[in-house]
Parts: sequence; structure tokens; C-alpha cells
Amino acid sequence: MKRLFILITFSCLLFLQGSFAQVDLQAPLPQDPNIVTGKLPNGIVYYLRHNEEPKGRASFYIIRNAGALLENDEQDGLAHFLEHMAFQGTKNFPGKGIITSLEKHGVSFGRNINAYTAQNETVYNLSDVPTNSESLLDTCLLILHDWSYYLTLEDDEIDAERGVITEEWRTRRTPQFRIQKQMFPVLFKDSKYAIRDVIGNLDVIKNFKYQTIRDFYHEWYRTDLEAIAIVGDFDVAKMEQKVKELFSKIPAVENPTPRPFYEIPEHDEMYYCLATDKEVQQSSIQIVTLLPGTPATEKNKLAYFKDNIINSFYNQMAGARISEMMQKGNPPFINGGFGFDGFVRGYNAYNINTTAKPNEEDVALEAILTENERIRRFGFTPSELERVKTNMLVGLESAYKEKDKTGNESYIGEMQANFLEQEPIVDFDFYYNAVKQIIPTITVEEVSARAKEWNTDKNRTVVVSGPSENAKHLTREEVTAIMDKVAKKEIEPYRDEVTDATLISEELPGSKIVSTKKLPLFDAEEWTLANGAKVVFRKADYEKDAVSLTSYSKGGTSLYDIDMLPSANNAAAFVGAYGLGDFDATTLRKILIGKMAFCGVSINGLSESVSGSSTPQDFETMLQLLYLRFEKPRFDKEAHEAMMSRTRASIANMEKNPQKIMKDSISLIMSNYNPRTLLFNEKYLDQISIEKIEQVYRDRIKDASDFTFFIVGNIDTETVKPLVEKYIGSLKSENRKETWRDNHVRGPKGKTVKEIELELTTPKSSVITNFSKDMKYSVYNNICNNILEGILDLRYTENIREKEGGTYGVGVQAGSVREPYSNYSMTMSFDCDPDKAQHLKSLIYAELDKIMKEAPTPEEMNKVIANMKKNHEQSKNHNSYWMNCITSYYISGVNPNDPKNFDHIVDKLQPKDIQKFAQSLFKGADVVDLIFKPKQ
Repeated sequence: MKRLFILITFSCLLFLQGSFAQVDLQAPLPQDPNIVTGKLPNGIVYYLRHNEEPKGRASFYIIRNAGALLENDEQDGLAHFLEHMAFQGTKNFPGKGIITSLEKHGVSFGRNINAYTAQNETVYNLSDVPTNSESLLDTCLLILHDWSYYLTLEDDEIDAERGVITEEWRTRRTPQFRIQKQMFPVLFKDSKYAIRDVIGNLDVIKNFKYQTIRDFYHEWYRTDLEAIAIVGDFDVAKMEQKVKELFSKIPAVENPTPRPFYEIPEHDEMYYCLATDKEVQQSSIQIVTLLPGTPATEKNKLAYFKDNIINSFYNQMAGARISEMMQKGNPPFINGGFGFDGFVRGYNAYNINTTAKPNEEDVALEAILTENERIRRFGFTPSELERVKTNMLVGLESAYKEKDKTGNESYIGEMQANFLEQEPIVDFDFYYNAVKQIIPTITVEEVSARAKEWNTDKNRTVVVSGPSENAKHLTREEVTAIMDKVAKKEIEPYRDEVTDATLISEELPGSKIVSTKKLPLFDAEEWTLANGAKVVFRKADYEKDAVSLTSYSKGGTSLYDIDMLPSANNAAAFVGAYGLGDFDATTLRKILIGKMAFCGVSINGLSESVSGSSTPQDFETMLQLLYLRFEKPRFDKEAHEAMMSRTRASIANMEKNPQKIMKDSISLIMSNYNPRTLLFNEKYLDQISIEKIEQVYRDRIKDASDFTFFIVGNIDTETVKPLVEKYIGSLKSENRKETWRDNHVRGPKGKTVKEIELELTTPKSSVITNFSKDMKYSVYNNICNNILEGILDLRYTENIREKEGGTYGVGVQAGSVREPYSNYSMTMSFDCDPDKAQHLKSLIYAELDKIMKEAPTPEEMNKVIANMKKNHEQSKNHNSYWMNCITSYYISGVNPNDPKNFDHIVDKLQPKDIQKFAQSLFKGADVVDLIFKPKQ
């Protein structure tokens, strides 16, 4: 059901006719008849569903109702450790057998083969598995079977994994994680949630006895605590028979330990926590009020649907009020919000939060509490409610049209929620009709009443977090005083300014299509308008209720000198917050209520674009927005000052942040300290002005004759043509013939080696090695580079992660540049123990030397190419694929859909070709070799 609520949050308009029958809110919910479910004698629950999105693919999940909360102190971290061990040998797949068995079919580790551990559950998945091989489907079932009960847990594999998890522990210990570690003992006082963070105790991870993890395994990895969920393009009856035959053989545990529900004790006293860290930049205040979750017996009723809709309405209306505040000059906080949400299993929470400007925690807290109190006293207005009703109903309508495009993972998410938390699973047709009846019955009084229900003194915790140095934080007494002040404060009701304005009121001159060119390669047409604009249109119905538009014009920020760069780089983001035409951002949102249409601007280094999306019925609205982006942009000084105020506040203390220092260092070094490489700081912000933003914007987003527009979607040519003539045809033209400017920003030549010390709380080194070389840009080289990336990823996973236990993972990133110069690159990066950095870096180089001396193995080639082919084929079933093909053809002259640009190359490539490419790239390449390490 979580998928269903996500689907109904889009902005559209639906006119509902007729009267609504009385809704029986206590009526039980019928389970989705498309799902086949059952329970085996040993307790395993299974869920199966046929689905063809994507076609020819299936996903296999095993969901275990056991996580970190079930650990005793000697096992702290072993639920997560055990998840890792599921990939290190099972009865039928010794060693890395699971991964090697699947990767040759294009099912890759990490992306398609993965798992996660949480406090209450552990979930394993095999995703996007091709269904054209019966034996492959059987292999996947056998893997789930082994994950259920047959892990080998060999001593040497356990010891090898200690290093990997130690490095994951190191990677996870971010400033936010350290804040969380301080929060949890207060937020979850006297509950096991307070002492189980999943990653666990490092001393336990390094030193636990083998039997300790086996004990946890045998106690909690058992049939009565697990479900199997399989969704995809297969015969469900046949799959059910296989599941019954294979999984019924797994023995049930005799006298199983009862699986406890972990409570959070209630408290009348307000808890307070101050959590600080020297690497945290901003101060935040969070007020969490714990609320009881809905009992499982009440979730299977229509009333539960209604409750969730009311909660969603509340959150949307509260969010809209905060967004309106943020548009006003000098807002009282960087950001803020409040609303209802799930918390942990069996509990919900009402959360009030704000991020304060430096040394203004009191101002931020009073402001957010005042807005919350305004709703508690006066509630919402009928006009606010009508807007969110309209949005939700039309979002529902759009989701209904796209219901056949629901992906496998979305259905599995519903199954998982049903198994773990008894969330209902209903057929979308039923949901669609039920919600259409429920929404009109909801009153503003019902929604407003939630504020009084949720704002209670009981079970309340205040968390103040922020920098540990050079910052003053609110004490418990100061927080209480501000709460008391707001409770007694005179507050005016919210005034909702309703508008019936239209986006465009004047008559537009338009211009006709003067020439048409057929594009049989894409089953598309190119139209040239009298004003010089070119429009390329292709009808595509892979998404039933979607139309996409983008455009392209050369130039970008490359045309501006350094003093203009800060404003040029940020022009699109700022203008997006200014509103449009005669309307500020708040009014514009209200005008667009009931419309699923968006249009925004991007100004990149070498080009600019105006892009949008809509439903077919709101295509005209999208074009109206496009017209206004060109002809009537808005430059709102109050909105500009609000953004500047919040941005300045957000970068306070940034100069001391190690991640910021590292990012800046990389940018400067990789550009060879080019003056056009500007660091984001106070000096940078000082150079941004609304006048310069307007100058850049009006220069870039003008002259329709310099743009080519691309439209792809489920809409007829007869509908598109007159609207294109009216709106794009009304754009002014100057017949400019612009291109970008090469400002000669290049990386350093030769080899650059640097070690940079950082003030770090967690001892960690970050190693980054980049090879780049000017080479001819071609489709062939692109494919070779991507295959080389995949092979290196396989090797570094095997050698540095698995054999060495030296890092949680090596990131490998192939790069290419076509303009303003032709260049290829390969970047390897990882975090590790500072004492191992030099040794592990040497292994990076060793693999590069090896692949230049010896061609990759056929097995390595097959794994990487199978995954590339699978992803390439799968991407064709989306409108975005065809948009990419057409824009690529126009911008670079390459049609990705042409077999000569993929299939013909991939099918002929041999291992020696990749060896040869590696030699071309790495021999004589420019190298940047960086190690960031803790100060001694």
C-alpha cells in the first residue's frame, strides 16, 4: 500500500461527476487477486505475482523478520555480519558461487544482487533476472533456498569478512552517524533500539568466536520468520509448484525462540538531548512525539485508507505553508517542517524540525513552533484542503493510467510491508475506486483535528544537534521557555490568498510550421517554424500518461568571464525559486493546482536547455510555462534575498568541514588550479547578484532560432502541432549562430602525487587515483571504456575488498569528454585504514599493469557484456530511451538505437581489444594520485 500512497501525490486536476455512495469504513479490504500467496507447513510464507514491467525480467526476494534488535551484547553487529556471509558460501554455491553463477547472465553484484539489514529485518534480493532461461530461474530459487537455511559459515570466510565490515564501519561513521549515536540513547531510552545501530560494535566484529555467529544464525534464520516474494514475467502456477517442492523440504526449527516485539517505554517527562560533532556544520532542533502505530487488526479496513489520506493531506498543507515562508525575505531558518510519519515498527511520530542559522537556534525554534501552533489553534482553511484534494485525485487518475507500468520492486515492497507489518495489499482498481469515494468525504475539521491529537506533552523528546566548537546551543531550560512563550503567544490565523489567475492572458501571435522532415530512424518528424525554431516530435506510449520535452542550445556558462561565473553557475537554480511572469513561486503553485505540468531551465558549461514534463492532457500548460520561461522570466528580489540568506547560513562553518576541504582540493587539483575553478564559500556568494543572474538568464534563454526542441510522449501529432505553433512559434528569434567557448580548463600534465592531511574524528584515508588521456572520441572507445570499467570493478572487488578485506568497496568510474576537447579517463576511489592506504593503492596500479600485459579472461568479458546487453535492451521500453536516442543524434551525430553503435561492436569485441584499449588509455596518461589522511 505504500506504493499507492506515493502515487497519489502528484499535482493534477480531476473533475468528479455524480454523487458518492456512503462509504463503509469498517469494510474489510480484499487482497489483490493478482497475488498468489500461501504458507508452507514449515511456516514459510510465499508471495508470487506475474508482472511484465520490465518484460522478460523477474525479481526474487527473501524477507526475514529478524534484524539487529535480536542480537545479545556478544552478537552486536552480527545480524549485519551474517547478511554478508550469505554471499560467502552456501550448501549449493560454495565460496563466491552465488555471484559467479549469476553475473554470467548479466545479473551483477551490488546492482542486482544485494541485501540489507535493519533493526527489525534482513532482506536479500536478486533483481532484474532474465526469465528466458528456465535453468536460471531454478538457480535463483536454489539461491533463496540456501539463503533460507544453508549458509556454510566457514571459519576462513568469516575471518576474511571481518576486514570488509571493519571498513564498512569506518565508511559509515559520518558526522550524521555520530550524532545519531548520541541521540538514540535518549530518543529510545530504556529500549533496545537505543543500543543496536546495525553496524555494531567494532570490538565484537573483530573478535567474536565463530560459534557466536552460528548461534545467532540457528536461532533466528528459520522458516517461521521468513517470506519469499517473487514477481516478474513468468508462469505463476509453475513457479508456485517449484516453490512448494523446493522450500517445503527445509526443516522447521523445533521449540523456536519467540520473536519479541520491542517496545519503547512511555514517558511523561520531556527528554532532552544535546548531540554535537566537530565535523557538523549546522545546528538543528528536532522535536519528536512518539505515537502508537495502528494495530494490525485495524489495517485491513477502509478506515485505514482514510486515516492515511488525512495524514497525507496534513503533511502537504503544512509543507506548503513552510514553503511559502521560505520565499519571504530573510526567513527565520535555513529550512524547517513538521508532520506525521512512521517511526519504527509499531510506532508513529509527529516530528517538528528546523535547521537554524548560525547562533539563531532560538529564532528558528520559535518560528517553527509558531507555525505549528497556528495550525493547532486554527487548523487549515477549506481552500487549502481543496487544493490537496485536487492534487491527490488527479495524481490517482494518472497513476491509474500508468498502473501497468508498476515495476517488480514496487510490488515486492508491498509484499514485504504485508509480511513484516501487516500492511494491506489491494488491487489497484479497488484502491482507485475506494479513494475516489473517500476523498470528497474528508472535511477540513477532520484534518485540522490531527494537530491537537499529535501535539501532546507525553512521549516528547527534544534533540538539539550541531557543531561542537564555536557554537552556542539551546539548553533544556531554554527550549522549555520558548515552548511556553509560543503557547501563550498571540497568533493570527493563516490567511490563504486564493487566485483565479491564468498563466497567459494575452493573445499570442504564433508562427506556422514552414517545413517538415521525416525521420524514419526514430519514427519521428522534424518541424521548422517560421521563427526559426526546430521541433522534433516522436509519439511514444511506453508511459501512457507522460510527455517529455527538452531543448538544446550551445553556449552555456563557457561564454562568461570569471567575475560572472558565480551568477551564471547558479542562475537556473535561483530563477527557479523566483516564480514566473507576474506570479511569485507561491502563487504559481496555486495556479498549477490540478495540473501535472513542469518546465525548468538548466544552464550548463557548454549549453543551455529548457525542459519539461506533463501528462498528455496538460501538454498545453507545459508549453505555456515554456513560453513564460523564455519571454516572461521573473526576477523577484524578495525571493532572491531569501535564497541568499539561507544559502549564506548553510555554508557557515563549511571551511572547517573535512569533506568540503577534500572536495575543494580535488576540484582545484583536477583543473590544475585554473582560475575558473571557483570554491563555494562566502567570497563566491558575494559575487552573486540578481542583476548578474538576470543578465545571464536573458542572454542564454532567448532566441528560439538557436534552440532545437525535442518532444516525446503519448500524444497525437494533430494535438501537438497547433500547440507548438502557438507557443514555441511565439518565441522571439534573433537568428544567432552561437557555440561554446573553449576556456582551456584542463587537468595537470604528467603525474601529480599529493598527500593531504585532514582533521578527522574517525581515522580514515580516502584514496583517489585518476588516469586521463586525450584520445579520439568514438562510440567504439566509449564501449571499450565502459567494459574496462566493469572488468576493473570485478577485479578490485575480488582482490581489494574480498581477499584483502581492505575496503568496503572500490569505486571505478569511466569518463569521457567530447567537447571542448576529446578525452577519456578512469578513476578509482576508496576509503580504508590509513595504515593500509599505500599498500592498497599499489594494488590499484598492479591491476592496471596486469590488464595491459594480459588480456581479460573470456569469463570477465562475458560477465560485463551480458550486464551491458541486459541493461541496454531493458532501457528500450521507456520514453526516455527514445528521447536520449534523438537528442544524441542531433547533438553528437550518434544514434544509440542503431545496431552499429552497440550490438555490432559488442558482439565482435575480444579480450585483446580491451587490453589494447587499456594500453592506449593508461600508457602515457596524465595521472592524479591523491591520499587524504588524518593529521598525526
